[in-house]
Amino acid sequence: MRIKKEDTVLVIAGKDKGKRGKVHRAFPAEQKVLVSGVNIVKRHTKPKPNVRQAGIIEQEAPIQVSNVALICGKCDRPTRVGMRLLGDGTKVRFCKACGEVIG
Repeated sequence: MRIKKEDTVLVIAGKDKGKRGKVHRAFPAEQKVLVSGVNIVKRHTKPKPNVRQAGIIEQEAPIQVSNVALICGKCDRPTRVGMRLLGDGTKVRFCKACGEVIG
Protein backbone atom coordinates (compact mmCIF):
# COMPACT_ATOMS: atom_id res chain seq x y z
CA MET A 1 0.00 0.00 0.00
CA ARG A 2 1.54 3.30 -1.08
CA ILE A 3 -0.51 5.70 1.03
CA LYS A 4 0.71 6.25 4.57
CA LYS A 5 -0.18 8.14 7.74
CA GLU A 6 -0.01 11.97 7.48
CA ASP A 7 -0.40 11.95 3.65
CA THR A 8 -2.86 14.39 2.10
CA VAL A 9 -5.32 12.61 -0.19
CA LEU A 10 -8.22 13.43 -2.49
CA VAL A 11 -11.33 11.21 -2.55
CA ILE A 12 -11.90 10.18 -6.19
CA ALA A 13 -14.96 7.92 -5.75
CA GLY A 14 -17.96 7.56 -3.45
CA LYS A 15 -20.28 9.92 -1.61
CA ASP A 16 -17.41 12.22 -0.54
CA LYS A 17 -15.88 12.56 -4.02
CA GLY A 18 -13.80 15.74 -4.35
CA LYS A 19 -13.00 16.16 -0.64
CA ARG A 20 -9.42 16.47 0.60
CA GLY A 21 -8.19 15.23 3.93
CA LYS A 22 -5.22 13.96 5.90
CA VAL A 23 -4.76 10.25 6.60
CA HIS A 24 -5.05 9.52 10.34
CA ARG A 25 -4.47 5.78 10.16
CA ALA A 26 -3.67 3.20 7.53
CA PHE A 27 -4.88 -0.41 7.62
CA PRO A 28 -2.59 -2.23 5.13
CA ALA A 29 -4.06 -5.69 5.79
CA GLU A 30 -7.54 -4.45 4.86
CA GLN A 31 -6.36 -1.98 2.14
CA LYS A 32 -8.19 0.89 3.90
CA VAL A 33 -7.30 4.32 5.27
CA LEU A 34 -8.95 6.59 7.83
CA VAL A 35 -9.18 10.14 6.42
CA SER A 36 -10.18 13.20 8.47
CA GLY A 37 -13.57 14.65 7.54
CA VAL A 38 -14.40 11.90 5.04
CA ASN A 39 -16.85 8.97 5.20
CA ILE A 40 -18.71 10.19 8.28
CA VAL A 41 -21.06 7.53 9.69
CA LYS A 42 -23.44 7.46 12.66
CA ARG A 43 -22.83 4.92 15.42
CA HIS A 44 -25.28 4.07 18.19
CA THR A 45 -23.47 3.56 21.50
CA LYS A 46 -24.72 2.42 24.87
CA PRO A 47 -23.79 4.33 28.03
CA LYS A 48 -20.73 2.80 29.71
CA PRO A 49 -18.47 4.13 32.47
CA ASN A 50 -15.48 4.68 30.16
CA VAL A 51 -17.37 5.93 27.07
CA ARG A 52 -17.26 9.70 26.61
CA GLN A 53 -20.79 9.94 25.22
CA ALA A 54 -23.79 7.70 24.70
CA GLY A 55 -26.40 7.92 21.97
CA ILE A 56 -25.85 8.60 18.28
CA ILE A 57 -22.25 9.62 17.55
CA GLU A 58 -20.87 10.72 14.19
CA GLN A 59 -17.38 9.43 13.44
CA GLU A 60 -15.08 8.72 10.51
CA ALA A 61 -15.02 5.24 9.02
CA PRO A 62 -12.20 3.72 6.95
CA ILE A 63 -12.37 4.17 3.18
CA GLN A 64 -10.97 1.86 0.51
CA VAL A 65 -7.47 2.92 -0.58
CA SER A 66 -8.46 2.56 -4.24
CA ASN A 67 -10.97 5.39 -3.74
CA VAL A 68 -8.33 7.97 -2.78
CA ALA A 69 -5.44 9.57 -4.67
CA LEU A 70 -2.33 11.02 -3.07
CA ILE A 71 -1.82 14.77 -3.45
CA CYS A 72 1.73 15.64 -4.56
CA GLY A 73 3.41 18.32 -2.45
CA LYS A 74 5.14 19.95 -5.40
CA CYS A 75 2.50 20.01 -8.15
CA ASP A 76 -0.50 20.03 -5.72
CA ARG A 77 -2.50 17.61 -7.88
CA PRO A 78 -3.76 14.06 -7.30
CA THR A 79 -1.20 11.63 -8.64
CA ARG A 80 -0.28 8.01 -8.96
CA VAL A 81 2.59 6.86 -6.78
CA GLY A 82 5.65 4.94 -7.94
CA MET A 83 8.49 3.32 -6.03
CA ARG A 84 12.14 4.00 -6.80
CA LEU A 85 15.48 2.81 -5.43
CA LEU A 86 17.96 5.55 -4.63
CA GLY A 87 21.71 5.21 -5.01
CA ASP A 88 22.17 4.24 -1.36
CA GLY A 89 19.63 1.40 -1.70
CA THR A 90 16.66 3.01 0.06
CA LYS A 91 13.16 2.75 -1.39
CA VAL A 92 11.25 6.00 -1.84
CA ARG A 93 7.85 6.98 -3.23
CA PHE A 94 7.67 9.43 -6.12
CA CYS A 95 5.02 11.36 -8.02
CA LYS A 96 4.38 9.85 -11.46
CA ALA A 97 3.33 13.28 -12.83
CA CYS A 98 6.32 15.45 -11.89
CA GLY A 99 8.87 12.88 -10.66
CA GLU A 100 9.28 14.54 -7.25
CA VAL A 101 10.18 12.30 -4.29
CA ILE A 102 7.34 12.12 -1.74
CA GLY A 103 8.53 12.31 1.86
